[in-house]
Amino acid sequence: MEPTTTLTTERLVLRPFVPSDEDEVYAAAQDPDIQRWTMVPSPYEREHAHSFVNEIVPNGWRDGTAHPFAVRLGAEGPLVAAIGVHVHGPGSYEVGYWAVKEHRGKGYMTEAVRAVARWAFTELGVVRLEWRAEVGNAASRAVAERAGFRIEGLLRAGIEQSGTSRDCWVGSLLPCDLGLPARLPYLPAPGEAA
Repeated sequence: MEPTTTLTTERLVLRPFVPSDEDEVYAAAQDPDIQRWTMVPSPYEREHAHSFVNEIVPNGWRDGTAHPFAVRLGAEGPLVAAIGVHVHGPGSYEVGYWAVKEHRGKGYMTEAVRAVARWAFTELGVVRLEWRAEVGNAASRAVAERAGFRIEGLLRAGIEQSGTSRDCWVGSLLPCDLGLPARLPYLPAPGEAA
């Protein structure tokens, strides 16, 4: 798939990152919280931003393994966040995101997660969208829960951060959670709600 998809919400425009986003990506990733809680390199150097917008993003879109979006406040507005889905397993993708420090607490991230989830279910045929965050990343968990993810538990050594395996929370979102049809029928365990 070519990186041409654009999603719009009431306040946001989500589109694949392009080379002209490099400066904003670099500036945002200087935030210690983004480096602490996400998979971006630390320290985050100029070449990381350059590689991300010029190689990682277009290659991920083309080979269908990752679909990162720049989240902007309107088509020409500032970068407020980054969000992406990447292949986690057959029919399963994982969502990841970060918000620019100055734009946190305004609901943009939840709005973007919902838009990307709908797109993943309807356009990619995703069966299950998974969210993971290191235990303690309360902000990420709050966004996931507001977006409709069901927290399923804790995975021991479920993520790697800075060369260390760490425990993480895990949650999922299914098409039925958003009132969407699923690519495959879902049969929940006895006693569990769909």
